[in-house]
Amino acid sequence: MFRLACLAVVAACSFAPAAEFRAGAFAQDITPTKFPISVNGNLADKQATSAHDPLHARCLVLDDGRVKLALVVVDSCLIPREIHDAAKILASRKTGIPISHILISATHTHTAPTVTGAFQSEPDADYVKFLTTKIAEGIEKAHARLAPAKAGWGSALEPNQVFNRRWKMKPGTVNPDPFGGKTDLVRMNPGYRENNPALLEPAGPVDPEVSVLSLRTADDRPLALYANYSLHYVGDRPALSADYFGVFGDRIGGLLGAPAPGFVGMLSNGTSGDVNNVNFGGPIPPKREVGERSRLVAEAVGQAAKKAADTKHTANVTLAAAEKEFEFKVRKPTAAEIDRAKGILEKAAGRELKGSDEIYARETILIAKYPDRVKLKLQAFRVGDLGIAAIPCEVFTEIGLEIKKKSPLARTFTVGLANGYNGYLPTSAQHALGGYETWRARSSYLETGAAEVISPAVLDLLKQVAK
Repeated sequence: MFRLACLAVVAACSFAPAAEFRAGAFAQDITPTKFPISVNGNLADKQATSAHDPLHARCLVLDDGRVKLALVVVDSCLIPREIHDAAKILASRKTGIPISHILISATHTHTAPTVTGAFQSEPDADYVKFLTTKIAEGIEKAHARLAPAKAGWGSALEPNQVFNRRWKMKPGTVNPDPFGGKTDLVRMNPGYRENNPALLEPAGPVDPEVSVLSLRTADDRPLALYANYSLHYVGDRPALSADYFGVFGDRIGGLLGAPAPGFVGMLSNGTSGDVNNVNFGGPIPPKREVGERSRLVAEAVGQAAKKAADTKHTANVTLAAAEKEFEFKVRKPTAAEIDRAKGILEKAAGRELKGSDEIYARETILIAKYPDRVKLKLQAFRVGDLGIAAIPCEVFTEIGLEIKKKSPLARTFTVGLANGYNGYLPTSAQHALGGYETWRARSSYLETGAAEVISPAVLDLLKQVAK
């Protein structure tokens, strides 16, 4: 079971304004300058030779006169904690913002440079250094732009772009896993019902809420928008690409009537570990041009964000932050599982690994070398009476819904893939169903009861910042 690794770091203030509220934002270009480069997001490695569209670290800094917060959304698939921590240290030295008051998250675009090992993609050391520096530079530039501002927060629904991608299968369906088992009760991305009559029902809920933190200048001009939506990614654009997150960032300023340049639109990934925008229970959709789905999804989410941002904005805003570090057990393979994996890899020696059995055999060997316990950081911010939670995982939607329901603050949303990467976070009940998101690998290795610890821990942090 988990154990507390260090004391909580808390900085909070009363809800009474202390001084003039200020905000600053900057979109830092993080597009690589050297090619080819490895791309995260697939079981096999891909090499990008150019960028389809720019990648950014979109940065927002808030200051209530006593507390400063920084929120950063990075066009990357998976960012390990080492990069987060190093970037925070650099940014803190330049700006004075405490490390515990910086929230950095990955969008989870599957068409960005590899910065942590996943399946057959391994990080480019030069880009890791480049990304770390650029994130810190973006925070510094946003901090330099601090100016009197107003903040507002709200939400609107966009239910047509989120569908649970895990489906329960009819009894008797053979559903093998890559470890030789056949006990999985669910299948990820099982195909459309009309081609796969074994589909029974989705294995979990979705969250259609588009939540926003909207910033305006003192004279009511749009300054920045930090949004959150629980959709994994779209994936219809070639590498390198910011996916629909980048399209949203480019589009939302126009929807809000923001003057360009200067406005920064940001879309963080919510609790979307089991959600995509493919309705497997519906008819097979028509084929679309490359990038068209990203545009359509971004437009729909942008329209909802516009509605959510049409709310009262005030300069009477206070800020608070809290974080806590935990240790969790790693699900390690048995000796028999390691021997099986070695046998599979011996047969595949000298060539690229193909098929889930071979790929997960390599993951088994790599996970066997992991420490028995790993640390992860949980975090909570308060902006006025808006709560923002942060978890370093691909969080299942039902966890995010529970946090929203039980939060002590008027509005709350959770940012996934934040401040590190510790794989998928299913509930214990979802672990029992099996499926890709539960298969042991560098993408899924926390102990099966981790979610039942993390949810109340996040709620406790929200209670601390709500005081």
